[in-house]
Amino acid sequence: MPETCRYIQVIIPLRLDWEPFYKLPEGVDVVVGDRVRVMFAGRRYIAVVSTVGVTPPPSITVFPIQSAESTALRIPETDISLWRQVATYYMCSVGEVYRMAGPPLRAEESDERRLQQKRAAFEKLVKAYESKRDRLLKSISIREEKLDQARESARTKPETIIRLQQEADNFKADLASLQKPEQALVEQEELKLDITLSPLQSHALECIHKGLAGGKPVLLHGVTGSGKTELYLTLAAEVLRAGGNVLYLVPEIALSRQLEDRIRTCVPYVQVYHSAETTGHKNAVVATMRRDEPYMVLGTRSALFLPHRGLMLVIVDEEHDTSYKQSSPAPCYHARETAVMLAKIHGAGIVLGSATPSLESLYNASAGRYVKVELDEPYYSGSSATVEIIDTVAETRKRGMIGTLSKKLIEALTETLAAGEQAVLLRSRRSYAPVLQCTACGHIPKCPSCNVALSYHKSPDQLVCHYCGRTFPYTGACSECGGELQMLGAGTQRVEEELRELFPSARIARIDSDTGADPEVIRSFAAGGIDILVGTQMITKGFDFAGVRLVAITQADNILGVQDFRADEYAIQLLTQFMGRCGRRGTPGRFLIQTREPAHPVFERLITSCHTEVSFCHTEAPQGPSVSHSLEERRLFNYPPYTRLIHLTLRESSPQRSRSLAYDLARSLPVSAIGPYTPPGDHIPGEFPCQLRISLPRDKSLLRTKEAIHASVKDFETRTHARVHIDVDPV
Repeated sequence: MPETCRYIQVIIPLRLDWEPFYKLPEGVDVVVGDRVRVMFAGRRYIAVVSTVGVTPPPSITVFPIQSAESTALRIPETDISLWRQVATYYMCSVGEVYRMAGPPLRAEESDERRLQQKRAAFEKLVKAYESKRDRLLKSISIREEKLDQARESARTKPETIIRLQQEADNFKADLASLQKPEQALVEQEELKLDITLSPLQSHALECIHKGLAGGKPVLLHGVTGSGKTELYLTLAAEVLRAGGNVLYLVPEIALSRQLEDRIRTCVPYVQVYHSAETTGHKNAVVATMRRDEPYMVLGTRSALFLPHRGLMLVIVDEEHDTSYKQSSPAPCYHARETAVMLAKIHGAGIVLGSATPSLESLYNASAGRYVKVELDEPYYSGSSATVEIIDTVAETRKRGMIGTLSKKLIEALTETLAAGEQAVLLRSRRSYAPVLQCTACGHIPKCPSCNVALSYHKSPDQLVCHYCGRTFPYTGACSECGGELQMLGAGTQRVEEELRELFPSARIARIDSDTGADPEVIRSFAAGGIDILVGTQMITKGFDFAGVRLVAITQADNILGVQDFRADEYAIQLLTQFMGRCGRRGTPGRFLIQTREPAHPVFERLITSCHTEVSFCHTEAPQGPSVSHSLEERRLFNYPPYTRLIHLTLRESSPQRSRSLAYDLARSLPVSAIGPYTPPGDHIPGEFPCQLRISLPRDKSLLRTKEAIHASVKDFETRTHARVHIDVDPV
């Protein structure tokens, strides 16, 4: 073998701007993607072979590899190609992408392990069957009770009786056709898809097929309750029957858990992958993907970097969600953009879906980069919601508030519970009280490391920093003067407590970062076992709860006061998504918003976008934001999607050094930058951040400019020994 064939280059899981050369010992052969053990800077690493048959520069000393990991999983060249694209776009090293995305060394799966998986799959089928059966029985009981009451009342309209009878009959038909777990297990090797598409869905499916055939990403803009999931599953079934594989991305772990139960009844090949799964489960997923069998991966953003093969379809559900963006460590990638890269590498189709698409995706659709498909009607006729905005200032003046809840909201909850229906309450902050303040001297207890206000948590009785997680004992007395500490605002814990006092017989549960997205709570609520669910933003994202008729926000002002050019877009997306959790089965729902600013432009835009009268009482619910107006605002102020943003952040042990270095960095850049300034809500104990913002035009010079900026940052780091965190397309 020629001497040049005995040298290789490797990717090491470090922040390196080059790929080191190594020599192969006699008798050892490797190919691109193999793992090798190497020494670098006195430490051992498992590296990935990126190039073979190379000639190293004569000026460097090349050491041999220590060993070839012959039993380790080989990295597909498509994965390495994705790593390189991600590193280039997000201005980091390939080694950093490998460190974040590298699959396990081995993914062996024993027969016992596979048997355990089958047992677990059957248990999930049993739970799903029992949950759906109980939910249908409860729905039938409620409809028959309402039907009896309607027949006894002389004021009941005939069409109401007909509607209730039809609903009861539909639920009975669903119960009769419910597949038992044993039957489902027998058919586990078959792809069973029993979905009836509406005419509008069928038309949307045809449009999606045309868009995918043209080789462009498809943006599915479907209102809440329009049946986007049914379209996703239909497309997935078509791909699986054709021998291809599917990647289905969701933004939150909690959403994947509910969706898994729904998908597993018709797609037997589903593999769930996210950070909360055990290492053993993750290895089993990789082993399944390596076998010559069809698969469908349901996962969060980390599932993008699995060793995909035969990938023919990528689905990005709720594509607008900010949870798809990784903030740290590098690479600070966005799953939506990375999914587009992945699909292109594999030659796969990609569908981006949302009821409230991001303005970036809408811009790409208007520019012809994406094919936009509309699904502008709910699957069930009558699945709409009415909106009522409650002015809490006015209610306080006329003594219409009980704690954090208005009497109007309490009355609505009473009516909902009396009708045997469910409600969801959103409070954007966890804890019992987000802030405390001394009534004597005005002191606000803050975290000594992060300099942010501590939140009071009840049970356990303590103060918590929501940035670093440190806890402090709560005495109720001011540490400065000994005065009494007053609780300001209310978190999910307090809202839950108030609800339990007002409705002692109601079944109430809470979901937030403290409790976690407990799958049993979600399943119980979906089955009708919980009456009122209280939670933070995680309860607004894509859940399908058939029995919910009332959703409410207790303090909407917190989602409006964010200092960001995307604040209005995020607020409208959250409001629209949350509104979509109610009225999903043909019965109208109600959406109540408590706020101190009823005339806020977000509410006006939310209402007028539906071409309805601008009032704040029972206005028909809108279907989305005023897109053209929002895009025009972005264009006028030179914000994305008309430009590309880059954040450069330094962290030092003193604010003076951090700011001084940030000024030095700004002067060394090849482009102008805004700042330095202290970023909001970005605190790490003992570190003081300083940030620069760069805005670049979207033109042919974008890539060259980013390369020049990256080179300047690396030179700056070499010269000053500082570290600069680069965030491309921050959210």
